[in-house]
Amino acid sequence: MRHRFTDKVALITGGGSGLGRATAVRLATEGARLVLVDINERGLADSVVELGEAAPGTEVRTVVADVSQETDVARYVARTVAHHGRIDCFFNNAGVEPTQRRTEDIGHEDFARTVSINLTGVFLGLKHVLNVMREQGHGRVLNTASLFGIRANGLGSDYHASKHGVVGLTRNAGVEYGRYGITVNAMAPGTILTPMLENHLGTLRQQAPEQIDKALERIPAGRFGRPDEVAALAAFLLSDEASYINATVVTIDGGRSERA
Repeated sequence: MRHRFTDKVALITGGGSGLGRATAVRLATEGARLVLVDINERGLADSVVELGEAAPGTEVRTVVADVSQETDVARYVARTVAHHGRIDCFFNNAGVEPTQRRTEDIGHEDFARTVSINLTGVFLGLKHVLNVMREQGHGRVLNTASLFGIRANGLGSDYHASKHGVVGLTRNAGVEYGRYGITVNAMAPGTILTPMLENHLGTLRQQAPEQIDKALERIPAGRFGRPDEVAALAAFLLSDEASYINATVVTIDGGRSERA
């Protein structure tokens, strides 16, 4: 495998599970030095174990933080810079999963929580990391949006609003900071087989297996995506091979977003 990230410093939020962990593993196998951020300390510890198995010798540090709190965000950025002196790649990934609720059933507090993590957390990460990257004169940023940041599902207005906001932040920040040698992009995953989805599918197989069939029928690829497939895209967009891709949202959904 190519070592596109040898000696590069990669900061990943949501690094304790799912796409954050999968991307950490991919970057580690390509030589990156990692700082993983998550609110779940146990998840971070499990990621460190998996990284040790997948890429022995990887330098990895962890920070327990709430991405919706600016003091926590400033702290994880400051710790990264204090230890490494720079941030080459930022995977701005932490977020909460969608719920299947009608707009009238979403409480004010629930809406605010979803937006605070999925959107405010991304904004705060951009605010503090872009300042570092502007001063150093280079950087690659990748935000995690969603298929529901570019299309509508009909349920989960809080999640849709937050992920549409991530798309707007991405496009504007890419235009704003492109002159400083920085790229800011987003990816919009469809249905990906993260552990959380696996648990949900296990329930559906017992209670409503027809819902799984219906979901698969809407995906031209005929299957759900794998975390390693998303990690491969993330690695490309965070690498210098993607140096002329900026302010763009890349879908990875098996063709689901183009199906009528």
